[in-house]
Amino acid sequence: VQLQASGGGSVQAGGSLRLSCAASTNVLYFNIAAWYRQAPGKERELVATINGRGATAYADFVKGRFTISRDASKNTVFLQMRSLNPDDTAVYYCNARQVFDEYWGQGTQVTVSS
Repeated sequence: VQLQASGGGSVQAGGSLRLSCAASTNVLYFNIAAWYRQAPGKERELVATINGRGATAYADFVKGRFTISRDASKNTVFLQMRSLNPDDTAVYYCNARQVFDEYWGQGTQVTVSS
C-alpha cells in the first residue's frame, strides 16, 4: 500500500488548507487512517483519526478547527484545516493501519505565518 500526501503550503494565520492522502487501495480497508504532524525539534504527534466505521477523533489542540474525512470513491483521506495559527507549522504525514500492517505517506509541509 502506498500513501501520497499533498496539499501543504504557506498561509497566513487564520487561513485554511486542505490536505489530501491518496491511497493505492480502498481507504475503507483501513482499520484506522490518521494524520500526524512533526514540527522542527519536536516529536511527531497525532492530529486526527478516522476508523473503519467513519468515527473521528481529534487532538485537543485542533478540535473545532480541523476535520478529517475520507472519500472511498477517490481512495483519499482528507484533513481540512481552518483557523490556522503559527503553532500549526509542521510537516504533516498521513498514516494508515490494517490488522498487521502500518503505512506512512511522505509528508507535506504546512507553514503558517503570523
